Amino acid sequence: FARGAVLAHQAGQGVLEALLALLAAGFCQHKSWGFGRITTLDGSMGRLNIDFQGKPGHSMDLAFAAESLKPIPAEHILARKHTDLEGLKREAALHHLDVVRMVLRSFGGQATVDQIMRVLVPDVIESDWKKWWETARTEMKRDGHFTVPLKKAEPIVYHDTMVSLGDRLRDEFAAAKGLKARLLVAGEVLKNVGDLRDHGIVPEVVAGLVNDIRSHLETMPALALEAIFMRDDLRQADGLTATEGEPVARDIWSRVAGTNGPGGLVGLFGELPAVKHRRALESFRDSAQDWGAQVVMILNEVPAKLAGECSRLLLNEGRGQLLKDTLARLVSQHGASSELLLWLGKERGDHFADILGPEVFRAMLTAMERDAFNERKSNRLRDFILEDQRLLPELIESADVDIIKDLVRTLQLSPAFDDMDKRSLLARVVKQYPVVQSLITGDQRKEDHSFLVSWTSLERRKAEYDELVNQRIPANVKDIAVARSYGDLRENHEYKSAKETKKVLHRRKHELERDLARARGTDFSSPRTDVASPGTTVQVTDLSTGTTETYTLVGAWDGDPDRQLLSYLTPLAQAFLNQAPGDEVTFESDGVDRRFRIDSVTAAVPPAGSTGG
Repeated sequence: FARGAVLAHQAGQGVLEALLALLAAGFCQHKSWGFGRITTLDGSMGRLNIDFQGKPGHSMDLAFAAESLKPIPAEHILARKHTDLEGLKREAALHHLDVVRMVLRSFGGQATVDQIMRVLVPDVIESDWKKWWETARTEMKRDGHFTVPLKKAEPIVYHDTMVSLGDRLRDEFAAAKGLKARLLVAGEVLKNVGDLRDHGIVPEVVAGLVNDIRSHLETMPALALEAIFMRDDLRQADGLTATEGEPVARDIWSRVAGTNGPGGLVGLFGELPAVKHRRALESFRDSAQDWGAQVVMILNEVPAKLAGECSRLLLNEGRGQLLKDTLARLVSQHGASSELLLWLGKERGDHFADILGPEVFRAMLTAMERDAFNERKSNRLRDFILEDQRLLPELIESADVDIIKDLVRTLQLSPAFDDMDKRSLLARVVKQYPVVQSLITGDQRKEDHSFLVSWTSLERRKAEYDELVNQRIPANVKDIAVARSYGDLRENHEYKSAKETKKVLHRRKHELERDLARARGTDFSSPRTDVASPGTTVQVTDLSTGTTETYTLVGAWDGDPDRQLLSYLTPLAQAFLNQAPGDEVTFESDGVDRRFRIDSVTAAVPPAGSTGG
């Protein structure tokens, strides 16, 4: 060591002092190699041997070491991690503040949250850093030795002299520049109001906010409204009474109500944080007589989340019909914004069951095309349509086939989606309505899919369809709404049952629409009798048994096997069709071939299907 000291002294007094500090500390830090532990000093060669984290056994010239290394004392967090990591872990688990204090002192008395996290995670805090830090942060605020800034990027500072929470918040409130910064401090006061009731800071903060509100009413009404909410919350929490003549929320609403644009309701809500929207809407409700009409007026100009808050308030306050009328008008006129349609698509509540349909999807296409034309970059509605696999099927589930065909053509021509996305959406349509496949593939060959039915059965099906559309489905919509009002949908059996009934009713509606579109009514009064045809009675002989049987070929919906009335579309009737007397036909039944001979064909009396079901 003496030899090394002589060599160092020859390099200068400063080098010797730095070297002695390094040796006394035992640990060091290099700007490139990080933390290191000094292991030995080679006096004869004038060098230090150091184990760096990524460079063990490194040898350095004494003078160079003195200039490039920073001494790390044994109480430094890095040294503690090296010498007693397990003990440090136990201390972190039991004494949060001691560990934070150690880190701050290691960094010269202050450090940001990120700096603290980097030095502790994952070596000391192996899991759940967020929970650990929230506990430590709460303890620091109450301790009095720490200044915890409101902004994460600013450093936390440790003070040797304790400062009470109330005094610290009073100083921060006085030093805050601008009302926005003051609101952040006031929020901390509100969180800790239980510990500050005897301090006197709450009345001071309230008085300061009152003065700021007055100066911001005209220039920054949204910020003034936030301050009014904060002032009222502080008063309520501390049991203070209001002062006559001070600004209230109604003063702000009276200035912006009835106007749109930057200076109106839309502009004010746009400047408020989203977490304040619900309270602001409730405040507006309490301040304006015609609040409902004004809320629906801004629905089409606000983001989806705020549109949802507006709708929630309207529904809760019995203005649901006003909301539905507004939505129906905007959808039918294709004037709804992409944000409003995004909310409606996500909501898809039973309150809007009579609005949700193919026209909503057409309005969505129009809104996206309008946004593209106006160079609005948001793709939120388009992404939602593509990601929600059930949206399009649910919107078209009760539509007529002709409407679906028109929708397919509109989607094919729309520039709102690229070709790949269009194919994905069209596939969802085809899955529910296979009949439109030809529109997509280009196979437009005319095929006759019609079938014959008696007038009686046709009228019966039409009556069933009318009852379904005009009575059973509307009644089901009411049942769903009533069941929904019972509460928790996860355990609401009435709601689930009503929803299942809805599926059955709409499935039957589709079937009837499809069949009624293909059915052709007739009285079967003049059938062909040279061959078997619908409306004829056919006498046949079973060649395997020699028995004679008589069948009447009737309409598609008129069969009654017990009365020997065969729908002409059944397999047996199909075997007889277009066969003349004397012809033999083979029919397979239950895996056994049966042979029949046509003996005679006559017109059915009375006309087939006149009483069929």
